[in-house]
Amino acid sequence: MDKKQLKAKANELRCDALEAIYRAQTGHIGGDFSVIDILTCLYNGVMNVSPEQVDDPDRDRFVLSKGHSVEAFYAVLADRGFFPMEEYINTFSQCGSKFIGHPNNELPGIEMNTGSLGHGLPVGVGMALAAKLDKRDYRVYVVIGDGELAEGSNWEAFQSAVHYGLDNLIAIVDRNGLQISGSTEDVMASGDVAAKLRVFGWDAIDVEDGNDMGQLLEAFEHCKERNGKPHAIIAHTVKGSGVSFIENKASWHHHVPNEEQYHAALKELKGQVE
Repeated sequence: MDKKQLKAKANELRCDALEAIYRAQTGHIGGDFSVIDILTCLYNGVMNVSPEQVDDPDRDRFVLSKGHSVEAFYAVLADRGFFPMEEYINTFSQCGSKFIGHPNNELPGIEMNTGSLGHGLPVGVGMALAAKLDKRDYRVYVVIGDGELAEGSNWEAFQSAVHYGLDNLIAIVDRNGLQISGSTEDVMASGDVAAKLRVFGWDAIDVEDGNDMGQLLEAFEHCKERNGKPHAIIAHTVKGSGVSFIENKASWHHHVPNEEQYHAALKELKGQVE
């Protein structure tokens, strides 16, 4: 897909995630909408993954460490054919459903359960190190929330990745600036994340608009270089991106739209798709 097709696809998937959240009356719509462009780009233009190769030892690995944004993740995987979209939308967060409120590795295409923040990157380091030891060429992609950077385990993982020269590891920080309790810089300031990671020894770049497909594609292309350093993309996104009354509002971190808001959001998103 080119960047225009990818953007249209991401907005379609926003509609699917919105419908799942509205039906289930639960979900994390703000983080879903900030990260869904990144996920759409990865699964349709970057990673070597498909429903036909879920057990292929040479497949790329992906970990959504900010597991509360699972509604976007499920939508992207369903769109790629890992499981039926209708099953996800109709059963999300229902009793007995495998489509629970955080990634569930009983579903095809999901490498690990996440949700306890700060665990995804350390496991990603292990996956990338395993590839080196097994002499395999797959890459490992991990998406981290910027609020999640308060977890010390991430910084141990940042240090370990450099020590082992894991240039097959790509960490993407969804830098939307907000978390459930407010601004990330008020709760636990991270400052210039890319600059800090460069000091650690990472090849770290800022993406000024992390919801722009062209900028994301360029960043992921850069990260294909095997230069002995792990790669980091600091994607400056908008929480709730795509729906004007949700954007940049911490109150929508974990908030369910009422009927009026649901129809207004759907109308706005479908207008962008068209």
